[in-house]
Amino acid sequence: MKLSTRTYRGAAAAILAGGMLLTAGCGAGGQSDRSSHSGEQRANDGSKPAPAPIAPDGGGGAPAEGVDGGSEGQRKDDALQDSMPPADYLSTFALDVDTASYGYARRTLADGQRPQPGDIRPEEFVNSFRQDYPRPKGDGFSVTVDGARPSAAEGEADGEGLSDGEGWSDGEGWSLVRVGLSTRPSDRAGERPPAALTFVIDISGSMAEPGRLDLVQESLGILTDELRDDDSIAVVTFSDEAETRLPMTRLKGSRERIHSVIDSLEPTDSTNVEAGVRTGYDEAVEGRRRGATNRVVLLSDALANTGETDADAILDRIDDARREYGITLFGVGVGSEYGDELMERLADKGDGHTTYVSTSKQARKVFVDQLPTHVELRARDAKAQVAFDPKTVKQFRLIGYENRAVADEDFRNDRVDGGEVGPGHTVTALYAVRLREDASGHVATATVRWLDPRTRAPHEQTGSIETDAIDGALWDGASKRLQVTAVAAYFAESLRGGSMPGAPALGELAERAGSLAKSTEDGAVRQLAEAIRQAQKLRD
Repeated sequence: MKLSTRTYRGAAAAILAGGMLLTAGCGAGGQSDRSSHSGEQRANDGSKPAPAPIAPDGGGGAPAEGVDGGSEGQRKDDALQDSMPPADYLSTFALDVDTASYGYARRTLADGQRPQPGDIRPEEFVNSFRQDYPRPKGDGFSVTVDGARPSAAEGEADGEGLSDGEGWSDGEGWSLVRVGLSTRPSDRAGERPPAALTFVIDISGSMAEPGRLDLVQESLGILTDELRDDDSIAVVTFSDEAETRLPMTRLKGSRERIHSVIDSLEPTDSTNVEAGVRTGYDEAVEGRRRGATNRVVLLSDALANTGETDADAILDRIDDARREYGITLFGVGVGSEYGDELMERLADKGDGHTTYVSTSKQARKVFVDQLPTHVELRARDAKAQVAFDPKTVKQFRLIGYENRAVADEDFRNDRVDGGEVGPGHTVTALYAVRLREDASGHVATATVRWLDPRTRAPHEQTGSIETDAIDGALWDGASKRLQVTAVAAYFAESLRGGSMPGAPALGELAERAGSLAKSTEDGAVRQLAEAIRQAQKLRD
């Protein structure tokens, strides 16, 4: 996908995302906690990612401080909205903790193929890596805002850094601004509420390939042993039709029976995802437990070829039950050929998120090491809004989040879907920001808004940044984790044919990733460096 630098006057700008109750600290600026109320639904189908526009010059004032909820809070909330900068200087998006796009891209590159540009979502590359954000002390978000200036890169002159030869010039005058959101991890597994999980398992013929159904069975076998006695499991399978293989069953005293059901699964015919999801939600509603986390877990290559194959049509069938009972969807993708777009849209529509696994190690990480993150929620319908100061900011662009965009006026409309965020999660949004000449002072204020998963009460947290906090050199002295974030974003934009200011050539990018892997001693960054090298070989 090509991203060009354009100036829009009088139009809405870019996009972002957020999470629960809090008392946290921030980087490069202050924070405040506040609450308020709702409005009316407007869905974003996200059918095809489109370039996020560059915001133009404009006027407007700085955002006001936060307030508490209630009728008085509602009046102040309205005043808050009136005092915000013009729409050109607002960037609003639903939070996203998906990582499937990066996982599938790595698998594709390892198989000697270049990923399709439409399968690349930069935010999922960025959110695949550990961050250095402070954790909030309570059940809420910390908001961290930092940044640095990228240097002009050697790869730009020959067209590698810029896909269309326009817009970013040589990268001069631009900074990268990182908005980081973080939730408190669970102290121990026993703290979370019990889980009622309905596993919807694809047993179509395409799942016979090694690394598909066999990996699903191995993953569920591990999970069955790791879940608590007070957790519950239901199993639904689907091929051309769907079948309930196990109704909602408590783990205590039933593990042998559950293992037997999982071990008996065999691939059969076509892939009717619609039948599986519909039956899975019916089973989840039937077996739902009050006070528990009720979730549908879809395990599939998402290569739908029977029944309804469109995400909206599939999710429309179960929309009422989803909204009434709060049952969310967690998508786990498998297979060398994988319906990434369908799975991602299903999870977005199902108020959930996606990941991708291709090895036993990855499966253990998802189903054992990260289980509390995938089962419990810290925040529902979380959104983020970044208000840039028109006195200091000339242009900005959000990298990624195109299909998570939310209308600026719907930021405090709590009936408009946001993202779901669990304990121990981080969400990162990276902006390219161009300051006005001789600009000094306030650059932007980032606000995250979310609903408490239990009470549905709204909460907000803010963080801000000044010009002197984004003036340092990216590759010389900036946070190592900010550098990893930049490498991941540069890599994603390169794979989808986009551009960013100061984009290095792939060879230099691989070297930087390799150096960061050594300094951070992070195996995930080492894998990133290898993926960049594989992409470079395929390009050459």
